[in-house]
Amino acid sequence: YSSGASAETLAKEVFWPLLEMTSTLFRKDQMTTLAHQYSTRMLRMFVDQAQERYEEKALRGRSICVFCGPNETEELAGQMVADLLEADAYEVTFAGGGVANDDISEELAARQPDVLLMFASSAKDAPMIRELIDSIREKNAHPAMQIVVGGGIFNRAPGLDEEIGADTSAKGPADLLKTLLTQKNVRNERWAKKLRVRAAA
Repeated sequence: YSSGASAETLAKEVFWPLLEMTSTLFRKDQMTTLAHQYSTRMLRMFVDQAQERYEEKALRGRSICVFCGPNETEELAGQMVADLLEADAYEVTFAGGGVANDDISEELAARQPDVLLMFASSAKDAPMIRELIDSIREKNAHPAMQIVVGGGIFNRAPGLDEEIGADTSAKGPADLLKTLLTQKNVRNERWAKKLRVRAAA
């Protein structure tokens, strides 16, 4: 911090790339479990320290429910994103990972967020996320809610976001903050077309 860089800049440009590198090395068996755990816990300490220095802005009047993958690295990625979103004036609810679709649906019904964000999900989470999106859109339960995905498997499988029905995606925290501003009216074309057909029937 003595260099003059803001805590937000460090999180987006230093801690996030380090977390991605750690996750990649471990996934490719180029890092031991012990080294991965040491790295992740040290990064968590830095992220927690940074969060205390974030400069909060006036509320935007937009709410986001955030869920992520179940392992420690994915939880840390989710926490980092949730903290940055909160500092950027969004009303954020972060539930972490391992939450069943039924519980997510109940939470959405209770909170009625503007955005559902599924971030830093693993490959095995993708089918569950698709089922959740299909259920939400088939029921037309939250027509105004945008569904955003990013990080994790969505960075490693281009086009997966659109395939499973998400409205838009982001690669990391900086990209996410920009996407939420510039693409807030973007909707998945496949589902938008289905809903238009239903409305016209």
